[in-house]
Amino acid sequence: MAVRKIIKIDEEKCNGCGLCIPNCAEGALAIVDGKAKIVKDIFCDGLGACLGHCPQDALEVIERDAADFDEVAAIAFVKSQGGELKPHTPINKPIGGCPSSAVKQFNKPLAQPPAGGCPGSRMKQITRTETKDSDVKLTSKLSQWPVQLMLVPVNAPYFKGADLLITADCVPFAYANYHNDFLKDKAVVVGCPKLDDSNYYAEKLSEIIKANDLESVTVLRMEVPCCGGIAAAAKTARDKSGIEIPVKVITISLEGEVLKREYI
Repeated sequence: MAVRKIIKIDEEKCNGCGLCIPNCAEGALAIVDGKAKIVKDIFCDGLGACLGHCPQDALEVIERDAADFDEVAAIAFVKSQGGELKPHTPINKPIGGCPSSAVKQFNKPLAQPPAGGCPGSRMKQITRTETKDSDVKLTSKLSQWPVQLMLVPVNAPYFKGADLLITADCVPFAYANYHNDFLKDKAVVVGCPKLDDSNYYAEKLSEIIKANDLESVTVLRMEVPCCGGIAAAAKTARDKSGIEIPVKVITISLEGEVLKREYI
């Protein structure tokens, strides 16, 4: 271990958008609890190809004690994730000393081309099989208004003693039976951690938790990395509120299936 250049992430600035992930050829970055993290120091080459893709300016190259970059381990890791990282050659070195000019060859098979470089924005066409109940008319289970987290009053009467459902705004489009399986008998707030301020979400949710003696808190998020920001905001809100209440997180796939249920 020696002092070398490596990426540093400012977690106060990072909103978990995930834009840096596809721009790190070595797979050194991942979204963990709604924030970008270095998976392992040995996967980060310190060249900074990810820097220009962070809209929050949360990434920088610093010098600190770190294990040496292990190109062989990085290649193996990327392959284990379904991608291909070609070994560095002299042409891969920065041109004129600029880290963002480093040329890398990274061919990762995708079901669809990326849009804007963000995993959550990649285009995907989903083919559905029609079922016999496709024409059944469902009844809405929504029992309040407004629903947007930016708009709801902290002391709204429908929050008092409620089961709170925090929903990433893409979930109701992906999960067909959202109303019956999740929304029924719950107070709901809706938001997008990528498009809004996650710090504001955490503050607002903290006030809601403190003021309303909630029965439970459930977070519905999509599987894309940036959506982890809404779960992270809920956890931060609970911790800041000082109220000991479990936060259940349910992850939904793009195909509309429940992938995971966990408590944070």
